[in-house]
Amino acid sequence: MVEEPLEIRVNGVPVTVTMRTPGSDFELAQGFLLTEGVIAGRADVLTVRYCDGRGADRVNTYNVVDVTLAPGVGQPDLDVTRNFYTTSSCGVCGKASLEAVRLITQFSPGHDPATVTVATLKAMPGRLRAAQKVFASTGGLHAAALFGVDGTMFAVREDIGRHNAVDKVIGWALQQGRVPLSASALLVSGRASFELTQKALMAGIPVLAAVSAPSSLAVSLAEESGITLVAFLREDSMNVYTRPDRIT
Repeated sequence: MVEEPLEIRVNGVPVTVTMRTPGSDFELAQGFLLTEGVIAGRADVLTVRYCDGRGADRVNTYNVVDVTLAPGVGQPDLDVTRNFYTTSSCGVCGKASLEAVRLITQFSPGHDPATVTVATLKAMPGRLRAAQKVFASTGGLHAAALFGVDGTMFAVREDIGRHNAVDKVIGWALQQGRVPLSASALLVSGRASFELTQKALMAGIPVLAAVSAPSSLAVSLAEESGITLVAFLREDSMNVYTRPDRIT
């Protein structure tokens, strides 16, 4: 089970470093920038490439990704990004965190009329486990999956960090031109945190499901933004915390 740092740059300027499982790095970088409000869709990205970062053996480490934004797309404010990410990760000052998300989100999943059946939701955890190829051999990776509300599985990604797994599937959707992700559901293999709920909101996802517990701030954000939040999702049970009207 490999863990290495990935530095994400925007127009050549370092923005963040995240510890991740190598693979799908371009998806990770673009998903991160989307969920931080830097970009809103595929048209905002001009190019994505690895930089020539080399280790002691002079071999490219492929641990630095540079995203060049399309003309007219503004460079992110590094101080705002850094401060916001601190609060979203640790849950400090919940009211300020909710306000920050409200100010930068570009989509409104609360207005999405999509519905999902109980049977479709209950089938998702088993399908996610079956698709977790690396977890089957290591037992140590988180996973995220994107589904249509009709049960179609679009993408699954694994990573040592749950937020990275989510960024990877959202980055995949961005590359496919599927953002905003209306009529879709995001399933995560662990807890439903504020940070993951924020990412669902920023991608326009109306349904967020988790196999474990939600945080209180995640419930608050889901309620305020109109996201259907499901947790403790099992093949025979689930808890619905917000917007139960979407579940039929």
